[in-house]
Amino acid sequence: MDPQAYSEFYKYTSDQISALSWNPITQTHTPFRASLNHRHHTWAKTHFSHPELYLRPQSLPEIKLIVTLARQNGKKIIVVGSGHSPSDLTCTSSWMVNLDDFSSVVAERKDEMQLELEAGIRLHQLADELEKRGWAMPNLGSITAQSVAGAIATNTHGSSLRHGTLAQAIIGITLMLASGESVKCSTMENKDLYHAALVSLGGLGIITHVTFQAVPAYNLKWHQDIIKTPNMLEAWNKDLWTREEFVRVWWFPYSGRSIIWQADKTEDPLRERPPSWYAATLGRFSYEFLLYLATWVPPFMPIVERYVFYMQYGWGEGETGNAVQKSYEALTMDCLFSQFVNEWAIPLEKGPEAITRLQAWLTGDAENISGIPFSSRGIFVHAPIEVRVSDTTLQPEKPWLDQSYHSGPTLYLNATLYRPFHRNPPEWERYYEAFEYLMKELGGKPHWAKNFTTATKEEFGQMYPKLGDWCKLREELDPQGVFRSGWLERNLLPE
Repeated sequence: MDPQAYSEFYKYTSDQISALSWNPITQTHTPFRASLNHRHHTWAKTHFSHPELYLRPQSLPEIKLIVTLARQNGKKIIVVGSGHSPSDLTCTSSWMVNLDDFSSVVAERKDEMQLELEAGIRLHQLADELEKRGWAMPNLGSITAQSVAGAIATNTHGSSLRHGTLAQAIIGITLMLASGESVKCSTMENKDLYHAALVSLGGLGIITHVTFQAVPAYNLKWHQDIIKTPNMLEAWNKDLWTREEFVRVWWFPYSGRSIIWQADKTEDPLRERPPSWYAATLGRFSYEFLLYLATWVPPFMPIVERYVFYMQYGWGEGETGNAVQKSYEALTMDCLFSQFVNEWAIPLEKGPEAITRLQAWLTGDAENISGIPFSSRGIFVHAPIEVRVSDTTLQPEKPWLDQSYHSGPTLYLNATLYRPFHRNPPEWERYYEAFEYLMKELGGKPHWAKNFTTATKEEFGQMYPKLGDWCKLREELDPQGVFRSGWLERNLLPE
C-alpha cells in the first residue's frame, strides 16, 4: 500500500476490512494499491479530473477488493488506460482504476492462435507478444497506446472493407461485476452480456480478461498517392476502397487534394518508410507554430495547409511515398500534438455527398450546396480530415452499441482540430455543430470516445435499437451504480 493512502484505506472501509482483504491461501492481506493527489488528464490535455483515489491493482483479488470496497462505501469506479479518448469519458472525482500493472499473457492456445490476456495490456505490448509467436493482429487503428480493454470498450476500428472493428478479434471476455463476481462471456456463454460488453463504455463492470484471436504475422507493402479531391470522389464508387486490403484517405479541403494510402500483404523484404517532414523536429515545431499563429489570424489557415501539404507530400498528382513494414508499424501513424477529434460513422455510399457538402460549406457555400444552416464565416479548419472504412455486415450478431451499419459498409469521417501549444482553435464549437448537423442528416453516429457536442439521449435512442436493452442490463448488473459514470448519466442513461 502507498504510505500516503494508508489512512484513506481505513477511512473508506469498515470493521470488515480484515475479512475482505484476507487471503487464506497465501495467508496474507490483499494489497490495496492506492495513491492520493493524482491529477488525471486526457492525452490531449482537453479534460482534467482529480480522483479521490487512484488505484493500480496487480491481481484479480486486488480488483475484487477495490470493487467490493467501492460498492460498500458508495463510491463510483472509472477505469482508465492511456487517456487517448479525447472526451471526459474517463474523468471522475471518485475512484479511478488503472490496469497497467495487470497486463500479462495468462494462457496460450497455439493451434487456434489465441491468447488469453489480462485486459490492461496495451496494444503495442500485445503486438510484441504476438510477434514472438509469429502472429499478428488482423487489423489496427492509428495508434497502439490504448489498452486492449479500452480499445474494445469504445469500439476502435481501422480502415479496410475486409475487416470490421477491433472487437471482432475478441472472442471471449471476463467481466468483474459490481457484486465482485467474475463472469465469462462469449458467443457460446452469456451471449447477451458478451454483445453488451464488447462496447461497454466502462458501464457494466471492469473487463479483467479477454481472449484474442490472432492471425499469422504479415508484412504490408504500402504506397500513398496525391490525388485531386474531385478525382478521388470520382473513384469512390469504382475501386477506391477495394484496390487493396487496407485503404484510408486524408482529405485537405483548402488544397483541393487528398492523399490515398493503400496497403496489401506481401512477401517482399522490409523497406523503411521515406523521411517525413512532420517527424523531423524542425518540421513538427514549424507546423505547430504555424497553427498557433493561425489561431490569432484564422484566414492564414488555408495558406498553412497548402504549405504543410507541399512540405510533407509535394504537390503534383502521383505516388509520394512507399515502404514495406511489419503490419503494426505500417497501420499506425504519428498523431502529432494535442487535438480535438470528432468522428462520425455514416453509410459508405453517402461519403461523396458528405465531402462535397462540407467542402462547399468550408469554402463559403456561394451556391448554397451544403444545406448546413450555420454560417461558416470566420471558420478555418485543420487538415487532414481523415476518411476511413469498415465492413461488419458479415458478423452474425454485432455489439449492441456498435456504430457501424448493418446494411452495408461504414464510412468514418474524422474532423480533427489541433490545439497548438494547447491553445484551442477559434470557433471550434460552431464548426463541430455544423459538422454534426451534416452527419445527422446523413444518418450518422458519433464515435463514443471522441468530442461529439450535440448528440442527445433521445437521438442515441433512435441510433441504437439495443440501447434500452443495454441500459436495462447495466442496471441489473449494477443496481448500486458503482459503474454509473457522469458521462453515462449525461449521454445515455435514463433519468
